Amino acid sequence: MSAPELSYEQARAELATVVEQLEAGGTTLEQSLALWERGERLADICQQWLDGARARLDAARRERTTPESPPPTSPSI
Repeated sequence: MSAPELSYEQARAELATVVEQLEAGGTTLEQSLALWERGERLADICQQWLDGARARLDAARRERTTPESPPPTSPSI
């Protein structure tokens, strides 16, 4: 999947608006379907951002918990 064209916050805000419009009713079937399809695309964009954030957090945790290599030993005299 390609990089999202909207920020997470933009996609989430627009998705909330779409949901409000659908819940309010008063739209034609065609308009409702178009809103639903847009909402699905926006939800996918949000999920991409969340998956990316999760991957970054997991990578940071792995870095933190990976045992460091032991310090070099000094030669015996």
